[in-house]
Amino acid sequence: MKRWIAWLLCLLLCCGTLPVFAANEDQISRISCSMYRDGATGRGFCWFTEQDGGSDLLLQKEGENTADAKHYSGTCRAYRKRYSHQVAVTDLEPGTAYRYRVGDAQKELWSDWCTFQTDDKDDSFSFIAIADVQAGTMEKFLKAAKTLREAERTLPDSDFTVNLGDYVNDNTNGEWDDYFEAFSFNNETQTGVPVAGNHDGNFTNKFNTNCFKNMFCLDQSVNRSLEGVYYSFDYGNAHFTVLNTNDMYPMSQAQKNWLVNDVTTSSAMWNILLMHRSFYSAGKNINKPDTVILRNMLLPLIDRLGIDLVLSGHDHMYLRTAPVKGEKRVENLTCITEPFRGENVTFTLNPQGTVYAMPSTAGTKRYSVNQNAISPILSAADKAFSTKELGGCFATVEIDGGRLVYRAYTVDDETGARTLADTCALAKDSATPRKATALDQSLLSTIAAWPGNLTVGLCGMFVSYLKLLVQVIAQAVR
Repeated sequence: MKRWIAWLLCLLLCCGTLPVFAANEDQISRISCSMYRDGATGRGFCWFTEQDGGSDLLLQKEGENTADAKHYSGTCRAYRKRYSHQVAVTDLEPGTAYRYRVGDAQKELWSDWCTFQTDDKDDSFSFIAIADVQAGTMEKFLKAAKTLREAERTLPDSDFTVNLGDYVNDNTNGEWDDYFEAFSFNNETQTGVPVAGNHDGNFTNKFNTNCFKNMFCLDQSVNRSLEGVYYSFDYGNAHFTVLNTNDMYPMSQAQKNWLVNDVTTSSAMWNILLMHRSFYSAGKNINKPDTVILRNMLLPLIDRLGIDLVLSGHDHMYLRTAPVKGEKRVENLTCITEPFRGENVTFTLNPQGTVYAMPSTAGTKRYSVNQNAISPILSAADKAFSTKELGGCFATVEIDGGRLVYRAYTVDDETGARTLADTCALAKDSATPRKATALDQSLLSTIAAWPGNLTVGLCGMFVSYLKLLVQVIAQAVR
């Protein structure tokens, strides 16, 4: 009798585990909602499954009946022994709260409901920015996620979240799984703005390729990058341009021309540039060839385009410049103090330069201040410090008409206490006038310009290194 009971229990156990195995095979994971072309009408949705299948999206306004949800279908692509599903939607209504679920309609397999809200097209909005989670274990992902949770408490009405790159460290399936699990509270309730980092899929980093294009659903209609994605979108009265600094040695002519075309055709009050590699940084990477070449190539272009704010990562320390142009601090600034959302704030009025900010790292890998950073980086900085002993870091940006307030905070690793670390406020009377251009964005333009660009880039790099050598010698003899 005991033997029959044992056999029966074994049979029930096996039968009981069969549905679990099937569920695991069809499990939906890595759900994200990303900005797509326009903050008021477009979003890109991405998720992964273990098995091939449908790429279906159910979308409805908050408060509507589930039976009235609108159905969209997208694409499915095999990637790293899994399947990446992507759906782009461009017919959303401005100023609307939505909920959605993703899955396979034929299998009747669906995720839980997720949420986001579209831009209402007024001139008042806010967002959160973090950089360089770059974790390799769930413990470290959770510590970085604690930083973002505090950011959400600090700015509870934020419209979207910018991640300035290096989501993961070694770009493995396990790390991406851990990232999406640890950050699901944000990925599944807000719109994300992903920026490609060098650890997120880059031929020069352990031959990891095609990752970013499969991990997020982004507008690639003008993208000519082999690795990473560059794109742009409008939100409120601002235009956001997202560069791909993995497209390097030096940056392709196609992307440079696209940058000029993109910004010069914008009539927005504010123009904000997002990228991974920082041009104003006092971390360990600022003197490396890839950064030096890109810096020499793009800084004059950014000056010419009249970008208001550049947010970047890569160097895991905190730095924010004064308004700069031509690698010099803008002189004779005019300041005004006036109320802004319940408090008096001092604004720099029409600074005619660009503020560069690098909000350290939300993660645990933190760098010291590099006193030998290429001149004049440190002299241009209003704030430059290491967050090694301070904790994770995040930034908030609030825009209301012609007023922009940037703040940065640190979050204590042990207590979770938030500390205001830096504030910068800008005011503008009107949008920066620009003449629209139509430069060649084709791959052919990159091929044709590559020899000349590489030569100029290398020569510029050697000049920068010569200046750095003189700078180090001068410091040594003081």
